[in-house]
Amino acid sequence: MVWAMMALVVGMACGAQAAPKKNKATKRAVELDVPRDQVIAAALYTVHGNTLKLNAQLFPLKPGEPRDVRLEIKEPTGWEEIQRVKVCENEYGNASKDRSWTALFRVVDWDDTRDVRYRVAHGKDAFFEGTIRRNPVDKEEIVVAGFTGNSIKDIHGGDISRQDLVDNVKKANADLLFFSGDQVYDHTKHYEYWLKFCLDFSEILKDRPTVSIPDDHDVGQPNMWGEGGKVSTAFGAADGGYRMAAEYVIEVERAQTANLPDPYDPTPIGQGIGVYYTDLSWGRISFAILEDRKFKTGPLGAGAGVGTRQDRADHVKTPDFDVKKIDKPGLSLLGERQLKFLDAWGQDWDGADFKVALSQTIFCGGAHIHGKVGGRLYGDLDSNGWPQTGRNNAVKALRKAHAFHYAGDQHLATVFQHGVEEFGDANYSFCVPSIANLYLRWWEPEEPGGNRKPGQDPIFGEHLDTFGNHVTCHAVANPSKEPNGGDKLTTRAAGFGLVRFNKKTRKITMECWPRNTDISDPANKPYPGWPITIDQTDNYGRKAVAHLPTLKIKGAKNPVVKVIDEGTGEWVYALRINGDTFQPKVFKKGTYTVEVDGKILRGLEARQLNDPEVVEIEPIHKAM
Repeated sequence: MVWAMMALVVGMACGAQAAPKKNKATKRAVELDVPRDQVIAAALYTVHGNTLKLNAQLFPLKPGEPRDVRLEIKEPTGWEEIQRVKVCENEYGNASKDRSWTALFRVVDWDDTRDVRYRVAHGKDAFFEGTIRRNPVDKEEIVVAGFTGNSIKDIHGGDISRQDLVDNVKKANADLLFFSGDQVYDHTKHYEYWLKFCLDFSEILKDRPTVSIPDDHDVGQPNMWGEGGKVSTAFGAADGGYRMAAEYVIEVERAQTANLPDPYDPTPIGQGIGVYYTDLSWGRISFAILEDRKFKTGPLGAGAGVGTRQDRADHVKTPDFDVKKIDKPGLSLLGERQLKFLDAWGQDWDGADFKVALSQTIFCGGAHIHGKVGGRLYGDLDSNGWPQTGRNNAVKALRKAHAFHYAGDQHLATVFQHGVEEFGDANYSFCVPSIANLYLRWWEPEEPGGNRKPGQDPIFGEHLDTFGNHVTCHAVANPSKEPNGGDKLTTRAAGFGLVRFNKKTRKITMECWPRNTDISDPANKPYPGWPITIDQTDNYGRKAVAHLPTLKIKGAKNPVVKVIDEGTGEWVYALRINGDTFQPKVFKKGTYTVEVDGKILRGLEARQLNDPEVVEIEPIHKAM
């Protein structure tokens, strides 16, 4: 009973829609008046297309202090200044008088073939040093560390040290860091809590590319349906849009995402709020960075809500509610702009061996129990399982690119293979556990899964999620139902993820690690069910209806193959194959065009499975 009451209180504060309360005087996340040689808190950077973007985060500057910041690199002759920029100190607007205090550097023609020591400098005495890593294009295995849900609030476990995470990133020698959202859990003081995040992780941020994307708590609200940037006025923002002033949202995104490559289409949404969805190429991995819910329709705004303006309009609490009725025409998930981006990205394999989507959360209802034992929901409209049509459009776009999906937000680690028309016909997703986790969720379907391995727990296998979406559960790190009782892990089922992309074998290995462990110690193991290894081609698991002739490719190593349906003119899928032989599968009979690195073969007929015909082809473009 005590635990249940505690979980309910936590649920209202972390990931749920509690009515705001007037706070008494609260302690600061960090001390803002720091020694003047320590005013630079951190630097986040990416390199893409030989353009370096580095965003330095500063503590507040005082009147009379310089407002310019320098970027210097270490040359044999000493430190050389390469760029100087003004500090951005815009106020957040009426919501808060905090300022952003960021300095964004953009350096074109960056040489990404070597490690470069850099330092950010302010005034005479403040320096922050790190390394811009060389692009690991020749490295056989690329490691991406994934995190989500970074609260330091007392009710979420408090300010537990993040040093275990920092140490393990170093031991894994991660090539890229991915923070999928909720880096900040305070809804009015993003700047202070973001500074705390920067201090906790600066030791690893400074030396490797970082993707940090904000989610609902970062922008000051309990759940997120951006609906193109409208102003929200309803309880829990369930009418869609943003509760905080637009200036606040803009400053949050500037702090967390300004270091990302330039947006695919920078056109602002409503209220002048920007976008950051884009692609990043690093180590021959092509990442699509998505904004899951910036264009997503709010439940009330669509008339699809299951509650009222003063109730949980996003929680289906009764089993007899027909969730198919709320998949209405015109509802949006990713939105047309991002689907257009994914269509272009999926066909562009220049310099890439893998395609990976990075986003806030996965495309299904990934949990049944919310907040407390017995808290069963029959639909969570905040998840990306709804709207179902939008979910299917997103999954279809990813599977055409054979894209693996890496995400967070669910407070529950899972591995699913998604399906659209049937089980397993699409891509895999890995949802990482929260760094700090006291709003608990469980994957506990009421019916046993289909096609399980002998002796496997009924929670695994093939299921329809609460919205009727096809999902196959391969792993889950459900929390204990017992009280935690310790201060090291008031973060039950908490942890982080590692994904290893092997470019030689084209295998993808997912690891899910608990907090406060040493991954280099053979005695320590990941959560049960991990590691899981899949093949790149498993991300388009759809069964073939027929095959085209086998392609025997001459004079090119690992070429890109794109299959186009001549009946519709649409591309079916694209893939950089591993080797020089490939037999394309197709999903209906007919004629197809196949492009192989610039060479086009038209009129290939899909007649049967395992067609014995072999076609020799010599591509025009030989470069990888």
